Amino acid sequence: MIWTNEQQKIIQAQGNLRVNAIAGSGKTTTILQFAANLPKKSKILYLAFNKSVKTEARQKSLKIGLTNMQVETAHSLAFKYIIRAANYKVCKTGYKPHQLISLLHIHSTATGYVPFLLANHISKFTAYFCNNTAQKIQDLDYRKTISDKKATTFVNNYYKIIEKGTREFLAKMETKEIDCTHDFYLKKFQLSNPTLKYDYILFDEGQDASPAMLDIFLNQDATKIIVGDTHQQIYAWRYAVNSLERVNFKQHNLTASFRFPQDIANVANYALNLKKYLGHSKLYSIKGLGKPPEKIATKAIIARSNLGLLLKAIEYVVENKKAHKIYFEGNINSYTYAEDGTSLYDVLNLYLGKRHLIKDALIQSMHDIEQLEDYIEKTEDVQLAMMLKIVQEYGKEIPHIIKEIKEKHIDSDSKENAEVIFSTVHRSKGMEYDAVYLVNDFINEEKLTKLSKNFLEENREKINEEINLLYVAVTRAKNHLFIPKSLLPKYHKKSPHIHPIKEVVKIKKPEDDAIEEITMNEVMQIMTGKSNTRNTTETVKAYKVVDKKSSTTTARLIHPKEKAVDTSEKAYPFEEIRKKHTQAYQPWTPELDHKLTIMFCEKVSIKSIAQHLGRTPGAINSRIKKLELRELYG
Repeated sequence: MIWTNEQQKIIQAQGNLRVNAIAGSGKTTTILQFAANLPKKSKILYLAFNKSVKTEARQKSLKIGLTNMQVETAHSLAFKYIIRAANYKVCKTGYKPHQLISLLHIHSTATGYVPFLLANHISKFTAYFCNNTAQKIQDLDYRKTISDKKATTFVNNYYKIIEKGTREFLAKMETKEIDCTHDFYLKKFQLSNPTLKYDYILFDEGQDASPAMLDIFLNQDATKIIVGDTHQQIYAWRYAVNSLERVNFKQHNLTASFRFPQDIANVANYALNLKKYLGHSKLYSIKGLGKPPEKIATKAIIARSNLGLLLKAIEYVVENKKAHKIYFEGNINSYTYAEDGTSLYDVLNLYLGKRHLIKDALIQSMHDIEQLEDYIEKTEDVQLAMMLKIVQEYGKEIPHIIKEIKEKHIDSDSKENAEVIFSTVHRSKGMEYDAVYLVNDFINEEKLTKLSKNFLEENREKINEEINLLYVAVTRAKNHLFIPKSLLPKYHKKSPHIHPIKEVVKIKKPEDDAIEEITMNEVMQIMTGKSNTRNTTETVKAYKVVDKKSSTTTARLIHPKEKAVDTSEKAYPFEEIRKKHTQAYQPWTPELDHKLTIMFCEKVSIKSIAQHLGRTPGAINSRIKKLELRELYG
């Protein structure tokens, strides 16, 4: 194998190292070659971030004859030291809010759905502590992890109860009164200050390590090598930290990707350079050395959120009746269930007023959908918020649509036969596909320019992770990237690898027959190169998918000579609403909230406010409720 200069320097390096490696740069292969060059009697530990990375590393190490290297995850090590040694039992699925209510007797301290709010925060506080390096609960202030105003108020009011409940929950696991969680035994392992008897420890995917994982790693006497991609940190919401930036080791970089060509690398560079809005002065320059495959075998649709993905899957199934085989990365049922077990169907039944059909204890405790909205605000539960939005959009049609999606879904053993793969960015981590279609639910430069300096400063970490998500999504593509035009630089060069998707309203004269409407199926054909549609690379064109059943336009191929007017940024099937309410489904900004507050105080009618702000009357009422304007100003 021919190594680049960057790779050779790492393979021949000595002492503690940190390697910052961009997507597709062959970091695992490089670090394994580093291990292969070590003395044969060396004892080596390869510490992987998760099971899939562990499996890949083990397979590659066996191929090159690395028999003196053990491959583990932090959890698999902790399992051996804690679970097996002390005979603990593991609760594999974790504890749901209603289980914590029963275990901790929370009903005795509160009524209504408040116990569920308390259980939710006790669960989060426990995870926060277990992933941290703190010695005891009192060393942490859980309130610092809360950003929503209503959630902050709730946690402040009930903090003593939440803290006490967290201590009791941990104590029950410690005394083996109940089975322990995965987070718990990793924390117990970290607190035991373990000594790992290895000469070298290689820590892969370090950008997503928790402080507890990093602490175990750094406290060893072995030579330490940590590898990752600073810009692929996308798990801060699970209390992960960018470990590469927390170690003072000699740094090496891998800046060339063998996955994709330079044109896709340029889009990745543009995405990373959006960090200039966060005060980053460095210009990023990734080199794309990938040679596009002759055959387009894998096609994926990737979204920022479960909501964006499920909506695109619904659109695909509704539009493309000939589709028979689709695949969802991860368990398909996870797209209709929240992590705590709440079902999309239970939210639907609450929305439809069919409370007698609700099975989930949390949703059963709600009297109406307004209470659920209040719960979401106080817990910042993103998954429940996603479910509520889907229910409000599709209503009673949901069961039929989800059933059709599941009927077309194939199992993982047949994944290579899928006509298209659906995935969120988080689930696509570590994956690569010949052709990638990005859903338009990512952050973009236009949105960043509209945010105030104070907002950017207060939400720096979250916005940085949003930019990372875009970068990760772009770098899954090996050959073809179908990307919303709003995610591209204003002046980008035409490319056989980049296919801009642009939201437009056509201006068409009766004699103008230059427009060809295309279906989602035809977009898939373009992705595979099987379509007879005119060459998409001769000039910059745009795509729109047309739902012929409802006449709702969400994508279309535009002739270069045709005039077009930009409309919305979203690629969801909300187009009919957006034609009437131009800002529908756009994020609320502090400036818009200020305008809304002034108009509300001046007694402007809801209809007039909606017209002025380009929103639906329902959206205006919801925002008034969220901002508590009626309570504050009457």
